[in-house]
Amino acid sequence: MRVVLGALWMITTASLAAPAPLRFSVSDSWAMPMVQLDNGRPTQGILYDLMSSLATHVGHPAHFQVLARARIAASMAHGEIDVRCYVTPSWVDNLSGDYIWSVPLMVQRNVLVSTRSQPVQILKLAPQSIGTVLNYRYAILDPLFANGQLSRDDARSEEQVLHKLVAGRYTYAASNEWSVDRFNQKMPIGQRLHKVAVINEQDLGCVVRNDPTVPVQKILRALLHMKMSGEIDDIIKLYTGEDPVPLHTPDRN
Repeated sequence: MRVVLGALWMITTASLAAPAPLRFSVSDSWAMPMVQLDNGRPTQGILYDLMSSLATHVGHPAHFQVLARARIAASMAHGEIDVRCYVTPSWVDNLSGDYIWSVPLMVQRNVLVSTRSQPVQILKLAPQSIGTVLNYRYAILDPLFANGQLSRDDARSEEQVLHKLVAGRYTYAASNEWSVDRFNQKMPIGQRLHKVAVINEQDLGCVVRNDPTVPVQKILRALLHMKMSGEIDDIIKLYTGEDPVPLHTPDRN
């Protein structure tokens, strides 16, 4: 009996001493190279590696909550997520609660892609459907969707958007550059997609729930170290085969 009680005491003590998991949001619309979802769980990719490494640096286990992109903001507001990465303030409307932003960690370049190689001027596109991801926002394109010059043809992920482009569902699609680079790696050289215009570039980082139960400063310091050491850039290059776009520097003028 004493042995049983002793074992129970040790298990209870160990569980009390174990750090709480860091809860990360994962959008179910992400695809490689950002995240690979297998049976609804992330297993690899740029953001999976980044978040897993961050949790290791901080000394907490990582817990990934896969959600529809439209539900992430509400989950953050309800305190169900501790860290959201791959985000910028312009993507978040009226973020409720107390949160702290990390330093910029990476640059996302959204591009217009086509099976054709000829560059285009986005504002002069003829009325047509453009391949897009459900609930994603696109600078330059959004006003054209609003005024009816262009229309959205939504898919669940950027990989699905690119497959529909190859299948001829539309002539142009909007995608982030990483997804295009990864997609092209699997295509024969003569069938690779062409980047025909830049939609926008945005500095992305992570936002952390500012709560006494969350090691906020350790998280922010770890992210800064990961960026300054080149670890994040190495992760990006591992999955895309390309050197990442450098972060923007403030205009001194």
